[in-house]
Amino acid sequence: MRRVTGSHLIHTASLMYKLWNIVRLAVRNLTLHKLRFLLTALGLIFGVSSVIAMLAIAEGASVEAQRQIAELGATNVIIQSKKPVEELNPSKESTQSLIFKYGLTNLDFERIIKNVPTVVNATPMREFRKNVRHHEFEMEGRIVGANPDCLAVTGQSIAEGRFLTDRDIEQASNIAILGSEIASKLFPFGGPVGQSIRIGENHYYMIVGVTKYKAPSGGTGSSLSAQDLNKDVYIPLSTDRARFGDLIIGEKQGQLSAEKIELSQITVTVGSMEDVKRTAMALESLLLQSHPKKDYSVTVPLELLEKAEATKRIFNLVLGSIAGISLVVGGIGIMNIMLATVSERTREIGIRRALGAKRRDIITQFLVETSVISATGGILGVGLGLAIPPFVSHFSGIPAVIRPFSPIVAFVIALMIGVIFGVYPARRASMMDPVEALRSE
Repeated sequence: MRRVTGSHLIHTASLMYKLWNIVRLAVRNLTLHKLRFLLTALGLIFGVSSVIAMLAIAEGASVEAQRQIAELGATNVIIQSKKPVEELNPSKESTQSLIFKYGLTNLDFERIIKNVPTVVNATPMREFRKNVRHHEFEMEGRIVGANPDCLAVTGQSIAEGRFLTDRDIEQASNIAILGSEIASKLFPFGGPVGQSIRIGENHYYMIVGVTKYKAPSGGTGSSLSAQDLNKDVYIPLSTDRARFGDLIIGEKQGQLSAEKIELSQITVTVGSMEDVKRTAMALESLLLQSHPKKDYSVTVPLELLEKAEATKRIFNLVLGSIAGISLVVGGIGIMNIMLATVSERTREIGIRRALGAKRRDIITQFLVETSVISATGGILGVGLGLAIPPFVSHFSGIPAVIRPFSPIVAFVIALMIGVIFGVYPARRASMMDPVEALRSE
């Protein structure tokens, strides 16, 4: 074990005292021109703050996207009815019937349960839009015919009352569960549980529950559209079939039209994540046999989650690179100012060399000055960078997540840039001829 002697301690104390004097002299030289010092550090201030803010916003957007995808279930496969291309642009002959039949069927649901062994659960849903009314209050809502396990699939929870039960399905009960927003709009002055609503023209339902508020989701992936579950009205799937049938009647361009859709969506739950992609391929093959028009879409949240993580890495790299450019610009500003400072202090450099200062002393002095500039800019930049994301989140609604590493990395990069861009001016100052420097006016 190495012993620490008194001479080592004295030498270390001497170096620390010398460094302190160099830093103090650097601060004094820089504060002689306070405005120049501030303007020089400004590039690094904005650079560091933009790095932190951009990474925070990118991270927040990524976390939100991953949250929405994760709520769909990493072990779920979502199958949705999709209107075929030829029915999106129907010919004159096809519009004569005005009835379009497409999408998933009850037979598809039964075949999935029987023929795909990796499926541990499957939940059918049927959805369409109708006006919902209570006394003089009315708004359009999405009517969802569902089973009791729909609540877990959608990631919702009950705020008041209860959800659907197996008995409700067996008896095709006239009951409904309201989303939080439609409940507050139809019942602004009292609790909705125990009250009744009218769906469409002549269908009345008793309210037995209200779901908790859930943040609306943006479109997740190419197959899932944006959804606001707070405007949903849930009724038993058996009641949906008995009261509304399979036809959804609407009006387009002044003409009544009807779409025959037995099921809007089937959410399949798989036993393990290892079986998810294999199950999705099996479902695709099974459905293609009875749906040659490909009037359905298969979405795998696990694949979307993997893509979201890959996109996050690319997004962070791009935004970090853009913000890094501003740091480089700040470094160029430091080099420019330090070169001007070297020219202004030529006589001072000559005097110091004449009094015995070595070249490394001159280099050290100027590098310490650039380090003070970059450290000051980095600290102020970190403070500004930590303050920007909350304001962005508050006024724009875009989530922002500041990771602990981003301020540290931004500060270290700013410090390194200051030192790197300060090397050339410091070396140029040290290479001056002392005699020529003393002749300078």
